[in-house]
Amino acid sequence: MDLELSPEDIEFRDGVREVFTREIPEDIRRRNALSRTTRDDIVASQRILNSHGLAVPHWPVDWGGKRWTPTQSHIYASELQRNSVPQPLAFNVSMVGPIIAEFGSEEQKRQFLPATANLDIWWSQGFSEPEAGSDLASLRTTARREGDVYVLNGQKTWTTLGQYGDWMFVLARTDPDAPRKQQGLSFLLLDMTTPGIERRPITLIDGSEEVNEFFFDNVRVPVENLVGEENKGWSYAKFLLGNERNGIAQVGTSRRVFADLAEAAAGIPTENGTLADDPQFRTSMHGARTTLLALEATQLRVTGASENGQASPVSSLLKMEGTKALQELSKLRMRAAGDDGMLLPPDGDAAESLHSDEAATIAAAQYLNQRKLSIFGGSNEIQRGVIAKTILGL
Repeated sequence: MDLELSPEDIEFRDGVREVFTREIPEDIRRRNALSRTTRDDIVASQRILNSHGLAVPHWPVDWGGKRWTPTQSHIYASELQRNSVPQPLAFNVSMVGPIIAEFGSEEQKRQFLPATANLDIWWSQGFSEPEAGSDLASLRTTARREGDVYVLNGQKTWTTLGQYGDWMFVLARTDPDAPRKQQGLSFLLLDMTTPGIERRPITLIDGSEEVNEFFFDNVRVPVENLVGEENKGWSYAKFLLGNERNGIAQVGTSRRVFADLAEAAAGIPTENGTLADDPQFRTSMHGARTTLLALEATQLRVTGASENGQASPVSSLLKMEGTKALQELSKLRMRAAGDDGMLLPPDGDAAESLHSDEAATIAAAQYLNQRKLSIFGGSNEIQRGVIAKTILGL
């Protein structure tokens, strides 16, 4: 779907597109398109965006936000992904930043928000545990109040890019006797240089060490690092998770992958022409295109419904269907890559074109890595329950 844009929105689109393509170095955007983005790429890109006022547009205006319309917010996200710009670090801009801006103290806002927007602080997410992933309310990490500190004990897992974290936002149980498991949780900000923290990397099926597990042994967290009220952390977590699900959907990324795949298929020879002429492949591509049209319309609905600062329950639908679409496209990319798609990429820079042997090998790594999309951010099975309860009223 190409939206019927007003002249003002076309001018807005062209303006952000110019920044993305002119200011973000081409080599960074190329690596991002091939899923080879480095930590330095993410930091450099976000700082460039922040210097142009484009890192945290959905934050309050006092802290760098914009008063954009839902359509403009949609255009921004779509253009960012379609032009292969590394997205501003979600842990910073879509998760902890909005929480601090909405619920944090004035001192927390002054201390953390500018540094969070500019990625001077790299945040990690301390939510999931070995037996509390989609059922997050069952977490067992405790934070016991002792005078002017909380003493943190427990474990967090699947902490994406946690090896780079300077600070972590942690959901921990501060009232073990609360009548409901959703109650008694608090939202804490943890300096990762604090004694008592141990990190262990987790090797994934694609060979990467993108995620980690953390262990906390009597870690002392100052009381002033509590965000909002004690035992109200579940409310803040729900606010955060709605924003996370919107980002996981990656509709703009899917549109770019679809366009690249369609172009590549036209140049891949088969016995009866090209891959683009293959009836089965054409049918799959038509199905993917229809899905992406519906997803883009849904994303615009979610963006509009979230303008008041509250996450829309439709974000669960967007997350579920958006991740499925990206996974389906990764299957088609594997088919286009052929035998080369069965290999994992070598070290060093990947080739620029999907037609090269080296670039084709990214298909396997992406296919394997993207199996996680339907699990993290709340598994798709859990999202179906959310949809049934909050949207359908079942």
